Amino acid sequence: MARAIWTGTISFGLVSIPVGLFSATEDHTMHFHQFERGTSDRVRIQRVNERTGEAVEFGDIVKGAEVSDGEYVIVEPDELDAIAPGRSQSLEISDFVDLADIDPVYFERTYWLAPTAEAHAKPYALLRRAMADGDKAAVGTFVMRGKEYLAAVRSDGDVLALHTLHFADEVRDPTAELDNVPSGRTSGGEKELRMAAQLIESMSTAWKPDQYRDTYRDRVAKLVKDKHAGREVVTESAAPEPTDMSDLMKALQRSIDEATGKRKKTPDLASASKKELHELAKELNVPGRSTMTRDELQKAVQQAGEKKAS
Repeated sequence: MARAIWTGTISFGLVSIPVGLFSATEDHTMHFHQFERGTSDRVRIQRVNERTGEAVEFGDIVKGAEVSDGEYVIVEPDELDAIAPGRSQSLEISDFVDLADIDPVYFERTYWLAPTAEAHAKPYALLRRAMADGDKAAVGTFVMRGKEYLAAVRSDGDVLALHTLHFADEVRDPTAELDNVPSGRTSGGEKELRMAAQLIESMSTAWKPDQYRDTYRDRVAKLVKDKHAGREVVTESAAPEPTDMSDLMKALQRSIDEATGKRKKTPDLASASKKELHELAKELNVPGRSTMTRDELQKAVQQAGEKKAS
């Protein structure tokens, strides 16, 4: 069972619901240890007193805020807790907003919220259903691990999802921060615009998260496996050159032709019959295909196709 990383209450009006907060995602990145080149000696990171050079235990470390050049104010963990009494156990809803009104740039990380006991399931389900019916998100703040978070809570099927949000002053103004951003008047001529729209349409499809995979992670795993087996490591090709404006129309047309041709060749796995999936699995040399169910065949064909494409 998953363990809650935070427990408290979510409150709207006079209704309070004890909930637990659970990570909604997990990291599958391949992690490496550090070694000194030419040796098998591990390199480890330590917290070291810069004056004495001696390692310091985590429990003996306090925080310090610099108030002037070289002058610090030391703050103890319990002093930080004291200025937010009770708030570390409470997520109080201050507003309900239209979910579509929240710009995706504000979203930071996603968690699941669940009632801490069966006795709290009814008000939890009530809040979830009411927000789903109105397509609303609940906005509030809470404190977790010594930091205050702005959060948006929304209905997601049978559960409530909590998204931590960036505060407004944390989101940079692109017009002030970025160079070479074109104005709306420099989007090209009508013909180019129509072709760009046609290309987008030819590449449009339904959102299916299962069809996307971290291919770089796969390549890292293959690199480690090949080096361990003493095999030659194959490098990837370089990134494509920028498209010259004089070649833009040709590039758009070639892209449309390629996307249209690819769509014709690529079957819709979701609507394919078991027989059709079995034939595709045979072409892709999927092992164990004869004993697979239709759903297993679809998943295996999709994975084999992605592997072949990468």
